[in-house]
Amino acid sequence: MAEETISPIITNLAGVKHIIIVLSGKGGVGKSSITTQLALCLVNKGNKVGVLDIDLTGPSIPRMLGVAEKQVHQASTGWIPVYVDENQQFCCMSIGFLLQRKDDSVVWRGPKKNSMIRQFLTDVCWGELDYLIVDTPPGTSDEHISIVESLKGVKPGGAIIVTTPQAVALADVRKELNFCKKVDLPILGVIENMSGFVCPHCAECTNLFSTGGGEAMAREFEVDFLGRVPIDPSFILMLEQSSIPESNDLKNTLLAKYSRSNLFTAFSQITDNVVAKIS
Repeated sequence: MAEETISPIITNLAGVKHIIIVLSGKGGVGKSSITTQLALCLVNKGNKVGVLDIDLTGPSIPRMLGVAEKQVHQASTGWIPVYVDENQQFCCMSIGFLLQRKDDSVVWRGPKKNSMIRQFLTDVCWGELDYLIVDTPPGTSDEHISIVESLKGVKPGGAIIVTTPQAVALADVRKELNFCKKVDLPILGVIENMSGFVCPHCAECTNLFSTGGGEAMAREFEVDFLGRVPIDPSFILMLEQSSIPESNDLKNTLLAKYSRSNLFTAFSQITDNVVAKIS
C-alpha cells in the first residue's frame, strides 16, 4: 500500500491504544454477537471503546447496539461516530448509518469496498480509545485483506477467531487461522460460540450440539483458547429490545442490562483473557 495512504491512518488512529479484529471463517457463527459482548464487557470494566463494522454488505452492529436509527454527523475534522452511551465511552461506525434506507443493499466491487474501509480509518474521528474492535464479514475476502494492509502501520493487537462446535464451522475456521498466519496477523485466540443452550427458566446449560471442537482446534494450531459462550435466549431478547428507543432510565440502558445478564460473568472472564493476551 502506498505511503500516502498509510500515513493518514497512522495519524488518525494515534489515540487508539489497542486494535482487535474479530474474524470467522463461516457466516452465522455469531461473530457480531461476540464483538458486541466484548465491547460491552470492556466498557463495563472502565475502558473507552469503539466498534468499526466493516461487514459492508450485512452491517448488523447498529441494530445490535440499539442505535440503528441514529445518524453520523460531519465535523470539520471528519465523521463523528455514533455514541451508544450518554458518557461517550462507547462509540461505533458502520455503513448502516450511511444508507438512505436501512433495507438498501450494498452491491460493490472490491475497489469500492477497500476505499470505504480506508475512509472509515482516516475520516472517522475516533479520538482517544482504549480499544477499537473491528467486526468483519465471514471468510477471507477483499475486506479482510484491506483492513490488514491498512492497519500494518499501527500494528493491531491481534485477531479473535470465532467458531461454533460443529465440524463444518471448524473446517472453515481453520482457513481463517491459516489466513492470519499468511498475512502475519497475531492470533489472540479462539472463542467457541453457541457452546450449549442456557435454559431461560432454570439457567441450566445443555449441549444441544457437540462441544469442545473449538478448544481442540486451538490446540491443533497452538493458539490460545479464550473460552466458550452458550446460547442465551435472554441475551437475544435483549438485543431485539435494544432496537427500541431507550428511556432516560439508566438502569435499562444496554450496558446496564448486559451487566445483569447470565452471559456477563462468563464473557467477563473471556474479556480478561483477551486483555491479558494483549498486555
